[in-house]
Amino acid sequence: MAKTISKQQYERPSWDEYFMDIVRLVSRRSTCLRRSVGAILVKDKRILATGYNGAPSGLRHCVEVGCLREKMNISSGERHELCRGLHAEQNAIIQSALHGVSLKGAALYSTNHPCVICAKMIINAGIERVYYGDGYRDKMAEEMLEEAGVKVIRL
Repeated sequence: MAKTISKQQYERPSWDEYFMDIVRLVSRRSTCLRRSVGAILVKDKRILATGYNGAPSGLRHCVEVGCLREKMNISSGERHELCRGLHAEQNAIIQSALHGVSLKGAALYSTNHPCVICAKMIINAGIERVYYGDGYRDKMAEEMLEEAGVKVIRL
């Protein structure tokens, strides 16, 4: 006979908690030496795509060749063009495009607040909501997302 578990013994995670747990797991695939970030795109409680920060497919990762930004002592959030890697949000959006999945009306869950480059991609992809765990202070990204009407929620 199956044992019944009381609600006090088992607390089912909310959808937001569930998706944030998944982005933390996705971030473990990161090959960045400075910050591990994970992102997932969700629509109608279905995961459309995942992404983590790392070098483009087929290229050597920073864990193999080192970090140019670290060698040049570049602060976090600056000179993104000097990084071998793509951001987690970028990789998730690109995976969606590669597989023909529309993101119009989708939500993005990420371990970190998006930078301005990712914010512009989020806006143009039609993503309506961004849920994130940690702060990543990028004032321009915050302003652009707000102006575009993208809801940003810290969990």
